[in-house]
Amino acid sequence: MTHDVEQRGLWYEEFDEDARYLHRPGRTVTDADNVLFTTLTMNPQPLHLDAAWAATQPFGRILVNSLFTLSTLVGMSVGQLTRGTLVANLGFGEVAFPHPVFVGDTLYGESTVLERRLSSSRPGQGVVVLAHTARNQDDVVVATASRSMLVWCEGAHP
Repeated sequence: MTHDVEQRGLWYEEFDEDARYLHRPGRTVTDADNVLFTTLTMNPQPLHLDAAWAATQPFGRILVNSLFTLSTLVGMSVGQLTRGTLVANLGFGEVAFPHPVFVGDTLYGESTVLERRLSSSRPGQGVVVLAHTARNQDDVVVATASRSMLVWCEGAHP
């Protein structure tokens, strides 16, 4: 007899403080990704849109929008950690972009649990704080962020 297995995120109890969650596959950033994200978010920064101008700047070429990098990093974690088990994002702590991302770079994400506790005001839910890290194809860290979120406890999801 076969049974169904549906992909989902982790219940509060399943978040392992001793694990490093590697989010795969990676995501290669295209010029279209950068232009679309930048224009959708109404960001007229020429570093993201104007190749001729960007060539005269310190990095010598277009930089990928850093919020695209952050959004991709968080998005990469969803299937493995929070799909269907997240109640809400509560906020981001320190966010840093220690190295630029360029069109053609491939991003790889990873997350670790910094802390977790049961919610004192929302029975059946817990607060989890993650440390997210994005690396490029050369294993260089390109983004870091901490994120607090509210997740369901097993058996409490409606």
